Order: sequence, then structure tokens, then C-alpha cells
Amino acid sequence: MINKAPVITIDGPSGAGKGTVSKIIAEKLDWYFLDSGALYRLLALAVSHHGMKMDDAETLKVLAEHLDVQFKQGESKDTEIILEGEVVTQAIRTEEVGNNASKLAAIPAVREGLLLRQQAFAQEPGLVADGRDMGTVVFPDAEIKVFLTASPEERARRRVEQLKAKGESVNIDELIETIKERDERDANRAISPLVPAVGAIIVDSTTKSIEQVVDMILCELTKKGIS
Repeated sequence: MINKAPVITIDGPSGAGKGTVSKIIAEKLDWYFLDSGALYRLLALAVSHHGMKMDDAETLKVLAEHLDVQFKQGESKDTEIILEGEVVTQAIRTEEVGNNASKLAAIPAVREGLLLRQQAFAQEPGLVADGRDMGTVVFPDAEIKVFLTASPEERARRRVEQLKAKGESVNIDELIETIKERDERDANRAISPLVPAVGAIIVDSTTKSIEQVVDMILCELTKKGIS
């Protein structure tokens, strides 16, 4: 890691709450925040927009290296995500895009293309990085590594609630199966599998609130003399 700014990594499967937890901790510390999963989702959306093939590894790597992306902080503190001049903050959050992002993440050339871009987010005063291989590959020297998980059933229930709030509906049984398939693919891919980093603090959020998870992590930061 070239930049020596302090880093906290929070890895885990989709729906475990790592994005929300990471944002809260970044705000409390007034640190930078990296949603690495958004980069893969953005790449998946760009592939769709350009009608590219998901198995053309070298072309996908070039796209990953030159992805035209901007993250802008809005007045409400929400991050606005712009891909090739178009606001795609909501568009990248669909199940289809997420599933395609998982497939792209299994391609070594794609991960290589995005690696340096992710590491560049580590700037003073510090970074909270949310993803699936932040502590194992991207920031192996991070001060604190967290692996946040939850049962597939609970993660599906949370997703259903999010969709209901948007006026959308989904079959929860099908969603559970999709989540399990994605978990298996992520955990068993040859490159950067979804596993806890060495020395990671493992937190199961199935029965915990966001506040409880945040407090647990902040306590660990205090022990390290970071917060």
C-alpha cells in the first residue's frame, strides 16, 4: 500500500449492513469512504450500456481502468454517483446489476483493473473501505479489519423491506436463492474470494441493530487508539 493513511476495512456479503455501517463510521471519524462494491456495479452497468460481452476479459479490464465515474456529495450528505455523465445512484442498486457485478468480480483481469483505483482512495485523515476483499487484497495492512455477515434469510428480509419502501416487490424465496448462489460464487472464486481477512473481527449482524454493530466497531477503534 503506497499511501500510509490509516484504513479500516469492512468486508462481507451483500445485505449484511456493511455499507450503512461504513458510512456512519466514516462520518463519525470525518474520514473518506470507499464503496468498492459500487465500482463493480458501475462497471456492470457500463458493460450493459456498451453492449459488451461478460467473457471478454481484456476489454473489460480496459473499461475498468478507464471507467468514467464521479462520486459527488449532495446537500443531504447522500453520495450522488455519476457514470459517463449520467446519474446512476439508483440504477446500480438493482438485483440484476448486483448479480452481474458479482460475475465480473470473479474475473481476475477486472479485479486487477480496479485495484489501483481503489487503493487511491486511501488519503489522510483516513479511509473506511467497504467491500468483499478490502482487508484481504486491497488494504492488507489496514489498522482494523472487520468481516460483517448475516444469514441469507435476514439479508433477504432487509432487501424486501428496502424494495417495499420504494414501492417495488420481489419474491423473497427467489431472493434467498439468489443470495445463496451469489454467496457461493463469491466465496469460491479463484481470485479474491469472499473470506474474512487474517486477524479480522467477525461480526454477525443477523440479530443486531446498525447501532449495535457501529458501537462494537467503535470500541475496537478506541482500543487501537484511533477514535
